[in-house]
Amino acid sequence: MSTPRPWGDAQLPWMMGQVKHLGRVTLGKMLQTKDTGDDVLAPYMRAANVQPDGVLALDDVKEMWFSSRELDDLTLQQGDVVVVEGGQGGFGRAAYISGNLAGWGFQNSINRVRPEAGHDGRFLTYYLIALRATGFVRRYCNVVSMPHLTAEKLATVPLPLASGPEQTAIADRLDRETAHIDELIAAQERFVGRLQERKQAVVEHALATAEPAVPDTRLKHVVCSVRQGWSPQCLPWPGDGVQTWAVLKAGAANHGVFRPEENKELPAELEPRPSTVVRPGELVVSRANTRDLVGSAAVVTGNYPRLMLSDKLYALNLDASKAVPRYVAHLLASRRVRDLIEMAASGASASMLNISRDEILNLPLNVPLLEEQSRNLKHLDQVTAEIDSLIAKTQRHVELAKERRIALITAAVTGQIDIMKGA
Repeated sequence: MSTPRPWGDAQLPWMMGQVKHLGRVTLGKMLQTKDTGDDVLAPYMRAANVQPDGVLALDDVKEMWFSSRELDDLTLQQGDVVVVEGGQGGFGRAAYISGNLAGWGFQNSINRVRPEAGHDGRFLTYYLIALRATGFVRRYCNVVSMPHLTAEKLATVPLPLASGPEQTAIADRLDRETAHIDELIAAQERFVGRLQERKQAVVEHALATAEPAVPDTRLKHVVCSVRQGWSPQCLPWPGDGVQTWAVLKAGAANHGVFRPEENKELPAELEPRPSTVVRPGELVVSRANTRDLVGSAAVVTGNYPRLMLSDKLYALNLDASKAVPRYVAHLLASRRVRDLIEMAASGASASMLNISRDEILNLPLNVPLLEEQSRNLKHLDQVTAEIDSLIAKTQRHVELAKERRIALITAAVTGQIDIMKGA
């Protein structure tokens, strides 16, 4: 079977080779948690350290055991390129090592490409970023279930054989121009953050100034029933919840917005459980999530007759004579209640904390009369609409800037921009 061309039938200004013609590809070491006697405990590069768009995140470093020989072979030095080997969300992500990481090794979730003399790892990194963004890496790996860009596959990825000076000139220009774009993106994202803080302050003020209908009300006082789902072994892709059966993920209620697309399709051989299907108007609450997301709540919007709850989600049916689900979702997202949720949550790992049904139901809530809830919601909808519009416009600017970044990288690494002539 022939290797697909990354740019179809497009004519590139350079001959095509493969990644192995630029440098040597090496897979890292399987995770080793125990010393076998003469091993060295050392930091290691793993998939989580290699973020999208060539970002290398080294603020969360883990250690494992290496033999002295392994540590000599699996070094990370300036000029190397690290590429994520597997995983639905990360395979094919690449980053350039801009400085020596003395004493580091790397795990077998990482392939290292060490360029030969005269080649520039930055060029390869930008090229792989472009391949991933345009979907080539996914097609190349022929993804069905769990994708892997193995060392063998990475070594044979088609690569334009630009000369060493051309590689460096392209990388230098992309370093400069992507830095400007990244600064713009960062500024826009900071602005979005300030807008979101402003919106939260408006909501917090409206909630805090409302008079409770009954003092010392807790969530259980406005809840009629609570349901919980199941978590079978599902397929790695989402279903639509209408024609195909699917199970919601924990993130379906993140940040107060119901996200029906956050699901996994149920395999055909498993019998669905209609009793766990979400119902319009229910309040879905995350039972298990990260510290800042556990307890997130959102109201189910739309009708999804084949979309089921997972065991990481509660579905609360509220008493319509006492509470409006959207208002209660706002209360659960308020800083006061969030602090209580985060204190109550427990778990062995900060990446997955749990909160029990009783702890959720016993949360104190400032629930005003039904009429005042409706008036407050109407007021909040009006006040926050302008902020939401500005957030959406700014986020669109960020998306366009990211698209511009990828278009620039793709044009440069495929020779559409004649860097050597300054075009």
